[in-house]
Amino acid sequence: MIDYERTVALVRDALVEAGSTFREDKKVIYKKAIAAETNEKAKWVLETVLENAEAAEKNHSPLCDDTGIPHLILEVGEDAVITGRLLDAIKQGVQEGLRKLPGRPMGIMGDDAHRIDQSGGLNPDSAGVEAAPILLRRCGDNVIRLHILMFGGGPAIRAKTYRIFHRHDMQVVVDEIVNWAREGVSQLGCSPCTLAVGVGRSHFEATAMMLEAQVDGRYEIQSELEKEITRRVNEADIGPLGLHGRTSVLATFMKVGPQRASGVRIVCVRPACCFEPRIASVEL
Repeated sequence: MIDYERTVALVRDALVEAGSTFREDKKVIYKKAIAAETNEKAKWVLETVLENAEAAEKNHSPLCDDTGIPHLILEVGEDAVITGRLLDAIKQGVQEGLRKLPGRPMGIMGDDAHRIDQSGGLNPDSAGVEAAPILLRRCGDNVIRLHILMFGGGPAIRAKTYRIFHRHDMQVVVDEIVNWAREGVSQLGCSPCTLAVGVGRSHFEATAMMLEAQVDGRYEIQSELEKEITRRVNEADIGPLGLHGRTSVLATFMKVGPQRASGVRIVCVRPACCFEPRIASVEL
């Protein structure tokens, strides 16, 4: 039996943390980028983003005016049990967190047609922004752990999920990822980015891999493949806010799922903005 009120409070506070705080490894990578940057305008952008993050953490205020849509990953241990009551507590905790942060009112009211064409009007309640469907996965320790990510609109607009004909050559896939990333980062504006990449057998799976990559990724631990993608996108000289410089991308977080015997790979690339991944984790 869960402690309902305690669970609500844990989820609420985790959402506020996700929307207002840089993880420690992200602070470190920003400081390294500032030290390495030779373009004074780019250096100023990096310094300003980090100062903004420090102020947001101190005041428990949003990192960005686009406070984001909650995306949730729930990790479940071997003997852990998920109940409808737990899901209700998570939902209420998200709602309370959106009000406390506060989240920007972005929920569209009305029926299907109203929500699509935006004629139903905005819900003035921050909690009117519903979380995306929960993604479940197994974890090794016997707990239930919730990861909350706040997804902004800009990266969603510039993201791409599509098929790549791999031609039995991994480099073909990497080249296309780099091309997509260069285009997305150059159009996003709020760079430097963290590239989130998922490779799967379907559009759903590739997107799920992209989401998990942000949960598992660490700036101080990069594979050779991730380093290559980051380096090649940085060579495009886009820079923070498009002002050129050494740092268009801070790092790449990439997760490759199971693959099928097929001539295509489904790939999802999200150029997460300078404040993303906005993430926090909590054991329930």
